[in-house]
Amino acid sequence: MSTSAVRAFLDRHGLAARRDLGQNFLVDASVAERLVMLAGVEPGEGVLEIGTGLGILTRALADRGARVWSVEVDAGLVRALRAESTLPPSVTLIHGDALAIDLQALALEAGPAAHVVANLPYSISAPLLRRLLDLREHLSDWSVMLQRDVAQRLLSMPGSRDYGSLAVLHHLTVTVEKGMDLSPQCFFPVPQVRSTFVRVRPLRPAPVAAEELLGVEAFVRAAFSKRRKTLLNALRGSAFETSAVEDALRRSDLPREVRAEQLEPDALLALARAARG
Repeated sequence: MSTSAVRAFLDRHGLAARRDLGQNFLVDASVAERLVMLAGVEPGEGVLEIGTGLGILTRALADRGARVWSVEVDAGLVRALRAESTLPPSVTLIHGDALAIDLQALALEAGPAAHVVANLPYSISAPLLRRLLDLREHLSDWSVMLQRDVAQRLLSMPGSRDYGSLAVLHHLTVTVEKGMDLSPQCFFPVPQVRSTFVRVRPLRPAPVAAEELLGVEAFVRAAFSKRRKTLLNALRGSAFETSAVEDALRRSDLPREVRAEQLEPDALLALARAARG
C-alpha cells in the first residue's frame, strides 16, 4: 500500500495517524504475508488480531484461510474500514481497547488452538505482553510486532543490560523466538525506531503455575527495582522477608552480594518461593 494510497484513505474519512495511540500502520503487503507465515497460522485456524490498523495484516491472515477476530481501539478507523468494506467476510472487526476488552472470551471464540497476531502500539506493548501471559492456557501462541528494544528485553539473558523482570517472567512461562527485524519504511508514518517480530509459545507445563505468577512477579519486580544494589538491599523495605531470602541464598551457595540481574530465572523463582514461606 503506497504512502499516497494511505493518505488518500485517511483523508477520505477525516483521519490521521494518532500519536496518542502510538499508531504506525503496517503498509507493506508482502511483509504482512511473511509475518503470517512466521506466525505459523494455518488455513481454518482462529486468530485474535490486536490492532487492525489499515487492515494489511488482517487481509494477509484472511488470505491464508484463517478466521480472524480483529480488535481496533480507534473508532474512526473502525468506521472507515466498515464503510469501505475492505475486510473479507472471514474477519470480525471489533471496536475495543485490548487492555480492557475480554480477550479470553475472544480467544475461546476463536477456538482451542487460537493464535494471537498483533502489531502492538509501542506505548502499550509491555502491559499487553503481560496480559497475554495470563491468557497462555487459552492460546496456541502469540506473534507480535514490538519496538526492537522491547524485543531485546524479552530475549535477554542473565548478565546482560536488557535482562529484567519482563525477561524473567517470560523465561518462566513461555519460549520467545525472534522472527525478523523490520525497516521503519514498512510503516506509516515512518517511526523513529526499528521493529522486531517475535513468536511466543507457552511452556507446557510451565515452571510457574498460573496461580503463583502474580506472587513471583511481585518478587521479581522488587528484586530488579534497584539494579545497582544487591538483591538483599533491593528487597529491603518491600513486602518480602529478606532473612528467608538470605537463608535461601546460603543454601544455594550464592553470595549475599549477588544482584538480581546475575541470577537465572529458575534461581529467582526459588528465591521468590522461599520469600513467600
